[in-house]
Amino acid sequence: MPELYSSELRIPKERVAIVVGKKGTTKRALEKTTKTKISITHEGEVIISGTDNVQIYITSLVVKAIGRGFNPEIASMLLDEQNTMEIISTSDISKRAKKNIERIRSRLIGRQGKARRMLETLTNTHISVYGKTTTIIGSVYDVLLAKHAVEKLIKGAPHGNVYRYIESQKSTTFISNYQKPHTNVKEKG
Repeated sequence: MPELYSSELRIPKERVAIVVGKKGTTKRALEKTTKTKISITHEGEVIISGTDNVQIYITSLVVKAIGRGFNPEIASMLLDEQNTMEIISTSDISKRAKKNIERIRSRLIGRQGKARRMLETLTNTHISVYGKTTTIIGSVYDVLLAKHAVEKLIKGAPHGNVYRYIESQKSTTFISNYQKPHTNVKEKG
């Protein structure tokens, strides 16, 4: 008999219904895809169990992403190993975050969501500003670029400067250094 593993996490109560889905469809689909069992309470306590630790870990990432404000479709991007998730705590970056959390959230989201959408478009990521955190889902390279941009906004950089920073990094070394394997062989030409 295979050994059973489990992982526990907690999500906000108001996100439990999204993890479960209409008549349990979201939860069942995730269980079927990852070959795990998800137990969830109304209070947001989640236990994920199964015989494959990797699948349990991946399932916990998807559940955590839904808990951080993403819809299940975007959270399911984490089932693809090319994608990752980064959770940024506002208070870890800004000393004044506790007093100014709403102002910082407003800077990240923008008027009618414009700033968040612009960041998502420029970095090819999905961003959720929820509570005291900002969560980013996308490819490793795109998430890293978006993380730097979000940190700059949290620290007070003007939006235009951050957008220019993203564009300059995309066109120069930031992404290319991470995408190209480093070699010491010089090309002959």
